[in-house]
Amino acid sequence: MSDKNFDVVVYGASGFTGKLVVEYLHQRYGDDQSFSWALAGRSQEKLTSVRDELGISKDVPVLIVDSNDESSVIEMISQTKCVLTTVGPYQLYGQNIIKQCAQHGTDYVDLCGEPGWMHEMINEYSKQAEEMGARIVFSCGFDSIPFDLGVFFLQKEVIAKHGKPASSIRGRVRAMNGEFSGGTAASLGATMASLKKKPELFEVLANPFALSNGFVGPGQPRDHKPIFDEKLETWVAPFFMAPINTKNVHRSNMLMDHMYGEDFCYNEMWIQGPGEEGKAAAEFVSKINPLADAPEPGEGPSRESRENGNYDVLFCADLDDGSEVHASVAGDLDPGYGSTSKMIAESAICLVKECFDLKGGIYTPAPSMGENLITRLEANAGLIFKIEKNA
Repeated sequence: MSDKNFDVVVYGASGFTGKLVVEYLHQRYGDDQSFSWALAGRSQEKLTSVRDELGISKDVPVLIVDSNDESSVIEMISQTKCVLTTVGPYQLYGQNIIKQCAQHGTDYVDLCGEPGWMHEMINEYSKQAEEMGARIVFSCGFDSIPFDLGVFFLQKEVIAKHGKPASSIRGRVRAMNGEFSGGTAASLGATMASLKKKPELFEVLANPFALSNGFVGPGQPRDHKPIFDEKLETWVAPFFMAPINTKNVHRSNMLMDHMYGEDFCYNEMWIQGPGEEGKAAAEFVSKINPLADAPEPGEGPSRESRENGNYDVLFCADLDDGSEVHASVAGDLDPGYGSTSKMIAESAICLVKECFDLKGGIYTPAPSMGENLITRLEANAGLIFKIEKNA
C-alpha cells in the first residue's frame, strides 16, 4: 500500500455531499503534511471549480473518473489507499468501484443504505476482498454510524459492568432536526425499481439478518406500527431508517463473533411523547413519507439549516434482572448532510491511519473501526457518546 499516491480519493467531489466532505477535509486536514488526498468525478470543470471555490491548493489533484468506465475506475483505485464515494444510488453507480477495490486490495467507504445491493455485493465480492486485503465498509454516514456504534458503545459498557451483553437493546430516536438526504430518497426509489426485476429481494429487505452471512437469530421485536414503550412511558413510531440500521447492527454482531450474543434482539423507533398527544403524533408519523420533501440528489439545505440541525438517539439495554443501562449518541449538525459528511471523512482516515491490523473483507463500522472511530468522531466531528444510566 506504501506505493499509493493518496491516502484518500473523494469520488463525487463536485456533488452536494461530496463537496461538503471536501470542505471538511480541507478545513480539518488541509495543513496536515502526513495526509494526501485527491478529488475525483466525471467533470474536470466542476471539480476544478470546487477546488478553487474552497481555496484548496492546486497540489491536491483532480482525477477524471466515470464509474461506468472501468479503465478510469482502475486508474483511480491504483493510486489511492482508500476510495471515499458519495455517488449514489450505489446500486446504479457503485458496483464497478466495489469490484475494482476488491480486486486491487484498495479500501473503500460509502454512505450506502441499500440493503438489497449490499447483500449482493457481500455475496459477490467478500471472498476476493478477504484474499486481496481490501477493507470495504458500507454505511459510514447517518445510516448507520450513530446506531451501529451506539449499540457497540452500550454493549461494551454492559459487558464491562455485568460480565455479559444485553440480550435486547431498544434504539429510540429522541431528536432529529434537519432535512433528509436526497440521496436517501433516490436510493429508496432505485430499490423499489430493482424489486420489479428481482422480486427475490423482497425477502432480503424483510429479513433483519439479511446481511449476516446466513446466520438467523431469534424473532425480532415488531417495529412497523406505533407502540407505547412502557419502560420509557412514551409513544414511539416506526423509524424509516430502521430497515437498514437493524441489518447493519446484526451484521456487526455476526462479524464480531456474536459479541452481543446469538439471541440478540434490537429494534429502532422514534419517540413521539406521552399521552393522547403522543399517540396521535405516533400514528401520524407512521402514515407519512418522511422522504417526500427531500431535496433532489445533488441538492441540499443551506449552511444555516445544516448548522442549526442536530440529532439525539437513546439506546436502552434491557438486562435479565429487569434493570436497564442507557447510552446516547448525539450530533451537532443536521444528520443527512452536515454530520454525515464529517462521519464518512473520519471513517476513511480512521481506516487508513489506524486500522493496520484489520484484515480484508466487507464490513460495517463497528467491527472495522469501533473505538478508534468513536474517539475520532468525538474529537473532530461533533458527536457525543454518553452513558446516561447504569444498573
